[in-house]
Amino acid sequence: MLPIRTGRLVLRAWQERDRELFHRINSDDTVMEFFPMRRSRAESDELLDRLAKGIARDGFGFAAAEVAGGGRCIGFVGITRTELEPFIPNGTMEIGWRLAPEHWGEGYVTEAAEAWLAHAFEVVGEDEVVSCAVWNNHRSTAVMQRLGMRHDASGDFDHPRVPGSHPQLARHVLYRLSRSEWRKRKKAAE
Repeated sequence: MLPIRTGRLVLRAWQERDRELFHRINSDDTVMEFFPMRRSRAESDELLDRLAKGIARDGFGFAAAEVAGGGRCIGFVGITRTELEPFIPNGTMEIGWRLAPEHWGEGYVTEAAEAWLAHAFEVVGEDEVVSCAVWNNHRSTAVMQRLGMRHDASGDFDHPRVPGSHPQLARHVLYRLSRSEWRKRKKAAE
């Protein structure tokens, strides 16, 4: 299914040349402010390989986001299946992102996420897409709101993979978007 093209981006499978940027965003204190760990180069390479295999298998995943015409990867945006039971049923479609900070505030995440939502609802046939973030990660929740996602306070949870050494990162807010809500929003924008 990849690549997916937007006005300014190419959402594509990972390539060898992306490894340095992938490690940088996974070890950068600013990018990883709301995550309890920073990944070494070996850990980043292992994660990139896992993401690449998932994309090859499923046709979607957390995919490389490249500026069209420039060939440079700026981070990732994509959809994947959750493994967060009992908080979110396993297999629920989740949307997520991570960009190099020099590309924040340019609308790239929203643009790419809109394309991934269309893919999730129109191609994969999902009924709902979710996203979650640490409760005070206002940059990410602002993107969720721009995408038309609604906060489901009854679904907020303490993330089971956040270690006790980082209690300030445990509480996560849950946002949801149904296919019918997405279609209404898309129709209103036409």
